[in-house]
Amino acid sequence: MYDFAYQKPGSLADAVGVLTGDPDAKALAGGQTFIPVLKQRLNKPTTVVDLAKLGLSGITVSGNAITIGAMTRHCDVAAHPDIRAKIPGLADLASWIGDEAVRHRGTIGGSLANNDPAACYPCAVLALGATVKTDKRSIKADDYFQGLFTTALAQGELITAVEFPIPERSAYEKFRNPASRYAIVGVFVAKFPDGVRLAITGAGQNGVFRHAAMEKALSANFSPDALNGITTPAGDMNSDIHASAEYRAHLCGVIAKRAVAKA
Repeated sequence: MYDFAYQKPGSLADAVGVLTGDPDAKALAGGQTFIPVLKQRLNKPTTVVDLAKLGLSGITVSGNAITIGAMTRHCDVAAHPDIRAKIPGLADLASWIGDEAVRHRGTIGGSLANNDPAACYPCAVLALGATVKTDKRSIKADDYFQGLFTTALAQGELITAVEFPIPERSAYEKFRNPASRYAIVGVFVAKFPDGVRLAITGAGQNGVFRHAAMEKALSANFSPDALNGITTPAGDMNSDIHASAEYRAHLCGVIAKRAVAKA
């Protein structure tokens, strides 16, 4: 690690003030991605701003929505009875992230701010049409994700919570890297009264994305068979040592069918 200053502010305003005033300051949530990056000297922040004391954790149910605080840990999302009952796909997704140690430290806000192209949470947020709430505004999921490790967040802007509408059905399936548990291909499907949303992570060259053809077919017939014959262009897929673009394109259809069957 390079040397850096460390601050643990007690208010959201103080944290935002440090991050806004110094473009080289970085926020620390659960640290499950950021700390390894620091250890590998891939980032050299002037100041690390620890968000642990800001009171941003917690899960609330209001009407037809569930709101999850940004500092809520994966294990708490996975175990929460209201999430398990109302959005089982989201609870299932959280239970599959990393290993037990990661799930007891990692946070939903940290995952979304980082927007790793193989992370699980972006898939759920996009498929469920969630709203990302920050200290400044509310951002619809379709506007939030803007490419690999890129989001709509401005300098110093912090996620405070994520609001999820409750669907009629939901499910998540993941073909995972056996070492890291990151998604080689992950599919989240959510059925609402007005149609189906389906998002894919781990596969696309530009990160998480919605699959319009699958959504159209499933909105007409919510069945795995509705996806027969629907393909995903390999030219849009990522290719690396774990899977070729062609294999990822094939997996999109296979994992999507499994997600729909589970839902």
